[in-house]
Amino acid sequence: MVWEIPVNIVLPIYFLAAVIGVALIVKLSKNKTRKISNLRFYIQIFAVIAIFMGLIVGPFEQPLWAPLGVSPRDRLLGADLLGNQMPDGITFPVLACYYPNGRTVTCPVWQLQAYIFPFWNYPRGYEVTYSTLGIEKIGIVVGSLVVAALVFGRGYCGWLCPFGLFQDVLTRIRKATKLQHRSFSESTSKKLSQSRYIIIAIFLILSVIFGSYYIFGTELIPGTIAGGPGGTEAGIVSSINEPYCLICPMRPFCSLVQAGIGSMNFEYISQIVYGPFGIIGGYYSSISLTVLIIVIILTIAYRRFWCRVCPVGALTGLFSTFTPFKQIALTKLDKDEHKCTKCGVCKRVCPTQATAVYTKKGGDVMESKCILCARCVELCPHDDALKIKFAGKTVVSSRNWLEEENKKEKTD
Repeated sequence: MVWEIPVNIVLPIYFLAAVIGVALIVKLSKNKTRKISNLRFYIQIFAVIAIFMGLIVGPFEQPLWAPLGVSPRDRLLGADLLGNQMPDGITFPVLACYYPNGRTVTCPVWQLQAYIFPFWNYPRGYEVTYSTLGIEKIGIVVGSLVVAALVFGRGYCGWLCPFGLFQDVLTRIRKATKLQHRSFSESTSKKLSQSRYIIIAIFLILSVIFGSYYIFGTELIPGTIAGGPGGTEAGIVSSINEPYCLICPMRPFCSLVQAGIGSMNFEYISQIVYGPFGIIGGYYSSISLTVLIIVIILTIAYRRFWCRVCPVGALTGLFSTFTPFKQIALTKLDKDEHKCTKCGVCKRVCPTQATAVYTKKGGDVMESKCILCARCVELCPHDDALKIKFAGKTVVSSRNWLEEENKKEKTD
């Protein structure tokens, strides 16, 4: 039996452990060129435990989800603030799947699709009741995304995303086996970056087509009227209501991880896959599993591959690195053109092959491909040539560690 520990007890202990761990890493890291990376890895692990695995979010063992297992489902962020206006809670730009995690960690891409179809103006959701129109729900989702992106940009991808941590673990495995990573050509890297917005456009267009009856009064696809002929309470078969979720690798990944740690019943989630080559499944399918395997292989070969095509990352990048959002974003990557020698270290070490940090002369060099991992700042060999700033204040800046080590050796 799993017991839910009261949040007022867990939060202080959890926060204290996180602070102590961060302090020890900052103080004791001997390799100065890995200090930020080690700190980021530590924070990623803590974030996954808290957000993704549901250590402090619960509640567990809900009767409604008894066949599914004890996976956390319904502790909502923002529901109390907005009452019945947003029973799914406030979206947060961290890629955790709705299907195994429920509304505890709600993916904004899932919400954007679901609020177009099937819940545009339909009051019944997945075990919730809506009192707002679809356009109002979408407005809340986009508004919360904009606010989050303006605060931290794609830093969520680099520091909090569970799938980002998984990719970093794959990178560490590759390094341990002494395999050399590969890089895309600049043109291919650019096309991959552009493909994120094509993916967003496709799933939004499909969602509008599915929801045409409620949006325009015309049913373009049979079976898309909730409760109507050929439909279900939620419209067409619920597994394809959100088209992007059919191919998203996070859906099977979340399900399998939660089954692996015992918070989901694997026998239950595996029995509803529609055949060995089923197109659709409640928690994973042949399509999503195939995409996950391909992404794993490509991530071993190309660092942070999924971050280059992820639509959640694209949305946070859109609302933080493009005009007019770029001008008012709080988090910035700043470059001093007078201290930069064009050595190219920043360009070589970037896991997503972001190039603006190298090609731009100076000033804010943030771009939508940058996940704010700070690896370029960590390895830049020139003092204060690169800085990460928040609200105009320097958080971390590049240091000439080699020169500092030489000075230390001479004084010793």
